[in-house]
Amino acid sequence: MLGGVESRSISPVFVGRTEELTALSGVLARASAGEPQAVLVGGEAGGGKTRLLEEFLGTAQRAGAVTAVGGCLELGADGLPFAPVATALRALHRQLGGELEQAAAGREDELARLLPDIGSVARETYDQEGRARLFELTAQLLERLAADRVLVVAIEDLHWADRSTRELLGYLFRSLQRSRLVLLATYRTDDIHRRHPLRPFLAEQDRLRTVRRLELPRLSREEVRCQLAGIQGAEPDRALADEIFDRSEGNPFFVEELATSDYEPGGLSDSLRDLLLVRVEALPEVAQRVVRMAARNTTVEYALLAAVSGLDDEELIEGLRAAVGGCVLVPTDDGDGYRFRHALLREAVVDDLLPGERSRLSRRYAEALEADPSLVRAEQRATRLASYWYSAHDATKALPAVLAAAGEARRRHAFAEQLKLLERAMELWDEVPAEQRAKLPGVGGTESYPPCGCYPDSSHRHLHFLDLLAEAAVAARWDDASERAYALVKKALKLIDENQDPTRAAWFWMQRSRLMTFMGRGDGWSEISRAQELVSGLPPSAVHADVLTHAAAWHSLHVSDEGSMPLAERAVELARLVGAQEVELNARVTLACLRAQAGEADRGISELYEVRELVEHLWAPRALGRVHGNLADALHRLGRTAEAVEAAEAGIEALGRHRMYDGATFVVGNLAEALAMLGEWERSAAVLDEWRDHGRTSRPLATMELRRIELALNRGQYGPVPGLIAAARGHLGKNDMEPQYELPLAQAEMRFATAHGRFDQAVSALNCALDLLPLLGQETYVWQLLVSGATVAAEGRGLPGMDDAEQRRLLSRLKGAGRSLACPAPVWTAWSRWFEAEISRARGEFEPKFWAESAAAFEPYDYPYILAQLRHRWAEALLASGGAGADAARDEAAALLAQAHAGAVRLGARPLREDIELLARRARLPLTAEAEGALPAEPRALADQAQSLGLTRREQDVLRLVAVGRSNRQIAEELFISPKTASVHVSNILAKLGVSGRGEAAALAHRMRLFAEPEPSA
Repeated sequence: MLGGVESRSISPVFVGRTEELTALSGVLARASAGEPQAVLVGGEAGGGKTRLLEEFLGTAQRAGAVTAVGGCLELGADGLPFAPVATALRALHRQLGGELEQAAAGREDELARLLPDIGSVARETYDQEGRARLFELTAQLLERLAADRVLVVAIEDLHWADRSTRELLGYLFRSLQRSRLVLLATYRTDDIHRRHPLRPFLAEQDRLRTVRRLELPRLSREEVRCQLAGIQGAEPDRALADEIFDRSEGNPFFVEELATSDYEPGGLSDSLRDLLLVRVEALPEVAQRVVRMAARNTTVEYALLAAVSGLDDEELIEGLRAAVGGCVLVPTDDGDGYRFRHALLREAVVDDLLPGERSRLSRRYAEALEADPSLVRAEQRATRLASYWYSAHDATKALPAVLAAAGEARRRHAFAEQLKLLERAMELWDEVPAEQRAKLPGVGGTESYPPCGCYPDSSHRHLHFLDLLAEAAVAARWDDASERAYALVKKALKLIDENQDPTRAAWFWMQRSRLMTFMGRGDGWSEISRAQELVSGLPPSAVHADVLTHAAAWHSLHVSDEGSMPLAERAVELARLVGAQEVELNARVTLACLRAQAGEADRGISELYEVRELVEHLWAPRALGRVHGNLADALHRLGRTAEAVEAAEAGIEALGRHRMYDGATFVVGNLAEALAMLGEWERSAAVLDEWRDHGRTSRPLATMELRRIELALNRGQYGPVPGLIAAARGHLGKNDMEPQYELPLAQAEMRFATAHGRFDQAVSALNCALDLLPLLGQETYVWQLLVSGATVAAEGRGLPGMDDAEQRRLLSRLKGAGRSLACPAPVWTAWSRWFEAEISRARGEFEPKFWAESAAAFEPYDYPYILAQLRHRWAEALLASGGAGADAARDEAAALLAQAHAGAVRLGARPLREDIELLARRARLPLTAEAEGALPAEPRALADQAQSLGLTRREQDVLRLVAVGRSNRQIAEELFISPKTASVHVSNILAKLGVSGRGEAAALAHRMRLFAEPEPSA
């Protein structure tokens, strides 16, 4: 159409980017070798990003690569989901034709969301599942196209990108593994203010080793001189070059503008807008008119511009020819339209428009597009029409257009853009007359929203403002904007008449309950209770089934009373009755977990596996997240820990594939727990570190902290523990005493306090946890708590904070709690055996058979840390029991200590290892030669210091016990010597240290740090 028009570059010489171009050439070389590359190129506006990209693409094309470019569009709050990716894919389609269609074969209906040219869009899905699938199919398409050739896909102006485009690019950067693909994106650094949405995206990419960042600096004085020489065709005057350098500050675009606008030193305004408009004002009047009309869009199609301008073809082409020749506009790569040569230039033109002129221009665009929708591409139509009518200040026209654009964003899984558009619709709502709003169609239903269950035919129902709030709340939740979702739900509950519309009100109360727990602001029960009241006595509905499902799940996690199972069974029946498939799957997950906890382990686990298979094919994202986490957890709680690891790994892969990272983080906590129990502590820590920044809501975040606490305590790394406990409680909030978190946190507090000799604090934490009992269905958590509590009672026997009366009261309470617990699973029986052994130890009894039975009960599960602990105590009991067969008992104890020590050393369990070594020294039993040399540097140095005072190894052991307040009788019991011998050792120690009493000896030992102390708290 404009074959005679050439787009010339003002500066024919490419200067100052040698280093960056060399780096990009290296990127091209690595891609040619089969290693996909990702590059982010940043620079200020006018810094030469586009010129560098043009040079690189030229180099790539000369090397045989296929290249495609897409540019982000500036549409303000509206956004245009995936626009630059769609443009790049369309360019590839033009170049590769049938080859691209072959690569997309079988997935055309999904990929049509990005490239409508290859098929029609599949059925609508409004969740992250479909969005994740779209991302994965896009990655697969690019990998196939880049399998045998180098493919370069470039995205310009990423600072204008919608969130969906950023997330798609982020997914591609992380997931592409095998291809000859180069992904390159440019962005303006000076537009990235502190709250700009691109800033966290860039930070996330910086953590990826596979993504390279290039920042374009300004040109130096010499480079500006070279640029001027290229523009003018001769060496510039030195004074003029210096003046332009000072005024442009090395910005290549400003250099061009100053050099080509009859520049005279000091003769031009410092106003950037005026500088940029000089070129526009130099154009003929018709060209200026065309430029002003084109400025309403970042990129404008020729046909649309023709319809809006009212000019005949000759006038329009003449105006465009002048604008292109004047380097104001340039043709787009597809040849269908035009864009400004530089975005700053377009912005200056827009700023120069009068307010009335802008709104009239927007109206003309909207009217033209309504009259002929084919003027723009189908995937852009709804969003651009909404933007035009909104800018035209015509609420009656804008509201339906904005709603249509929101629906399109939802179909494309662009939840952030959908939320912005719905908020704009709410802004416009009151400006549209009620009779006009009554003509708007309903927005359908989302999740279990009332239209799915309380209206016989929702397709004939008109839009209600509460529908907008519901859609927006769900979009915000999917977009991880919990605060915004919560605000929308609160607003809806203030507006709704619960007497007139109880089902809809119940739905909003359910959303509030979920959000309360997501944000750690409460347990969500009062909201569930209110929802139950509202649906009570109403006809069956999806909302009613969802309320029962959520109530059953809440009961299973908080109170676990006998009513949980019937409630879950009723939820499943009701969901099936009304055909609420996702609600049914959620209810089945809860019911299966309850059955597994109640002794029907095989049935419950089998049902969880069945639901896991179904959710992969039935588009049920909520159930998808729950089933993977609950399956791994249930398997581990039943002692099937190796199987739990496999289930957790499969769950993390599935949820990650569907971009459900918050749910995946929860399953990561399950995986880390199972790995730690199996003795794979390094792997457990690694997976926690890998997923550290992926959690968004309270439960996954608290779960991750719990796993870190357990590892730190096991390793004796006490410093960070108080901070981790505080972080976990901070995530959970103060209003939700959920046992699966409260009991492990109490255990952590008890272990930390015991390690520091603070038995009063340990007992306090234990009593608070015992106040939560009894708990049906929570046997694993309760048994573990009771074992930890009995250990506290045993460790603190006779010490400050644990007098005889306190110990008797505590043991009585622990035994009472133990008697109320069932053991429907063998692993729970093993925990009960351990509990009995610890209770015996707390009473000062040493019964080897109790520890032998405990170790035998845990042997099938291959839990190395637990087995090392039990063998240590078993050996201790053997040594303390004495009597007939003492030599045989010592031999057996020696073997058990050697096994326990080897396990503790392999795991890196420092406190357990030191306890084992201390017991071996007291009993004068040798460990292996390797173990004897395993004493770390600091304890060895302290031992050397004690020996320098003349203390023997046995006297050191005695002094250690004196320092913690042990009596002669207690010292004799722990060292397996007579009280008289202990008294002799104490007398010798007092003489050697030159002190008059036990208190002075203890103080001297602590002052001189003769013995290693627990690490201080953070």
